Amino acid sequence: MKKILLLMLVSTVSFAQQGNRKLVWKENFKGKVLSDKSWNFELGDGCPNCGWGNDERQLYTKDNHEVAGGTLIITAKKTADNYTSTRITTKGKREFKYGYFESRAKLPVGKGIWPAFWMLGSNIDTVGWPKCGEIDILEYVGKERNTVFNSLHTEASHGNTINTKKTKIKGIESGFHVYGVDWTPEHINFFVDGQLMYSFNPEEKNEATWPFDQPFYFLINMAIGGNFGGPEVDDSIFPQKFEIDYIKVYQ
Repeated sequence: MKKILLLMLVSTVSFAQQGNRKLVWKENFKGKVLSDKSWNFELGDGCPNCGWGNDERQLYTKDNHEVAGGTLIITAKKTADNYTSTRITTKGKREFKYGYFESRAKLPVGKGIWPAFWMLGSNIDTVGWPKCGEIDILEYVGKERNTVFNSLHTEASHGNTINTKKTKIKGIESGFHVYGVDWTPEHINFFVDGQLMYSFNPEEKNEATWPFDQPFYFLINMAIGGNFGGPEVDDSIFPQKFEIDYIKVYQ
């Protein structure tokens, strides 16, 4: 009975965030492979030295994921030579400006794990990062159990994580949870299971403080180690799975 009431509460609060918006895109991860109409793979370690800019340890491949039972499963592995994982984006295929976005996901566990569901400005190739802006709808690091991070990166913050909130949520590693963001011209609000976690609304909105007036695209990945996920990695935890049930976009 308690589970039913909780699901009703989450559904009601989530719908309230949608307001009069309509569902414009939903990724159910049906079938056996990712749709190339929506998704791109980002392969390798990003660059020879920076490891995606955060000194991460993983090598991103196309082989560390599967689509099964209506769920995307990204599996981080430890091999004799390195760590492997998968990173995908909707860049150039599914990009959105304003709306309510949510995903239902189940977290991996263990020291060194760093899964994320996030967004980047579509002009990143022109202006670079962090000027393009970044919205981190979900970040979790295994070294801090029962904790979820919601963050934004802008030129004014010099890319540093100063526009952020970390919230203790007991049992967040157990089962699936809904992670959402309500993004309007005035604010960006972050939610977990329908509960408000963090609100961003700078008084002065300009190119440096508010790059959030353009289309953004989604990214899903599971990093290993790095400046945020590390430095320690517990090799005994592998393999670990990051499971995504769906993504919904309301506008």
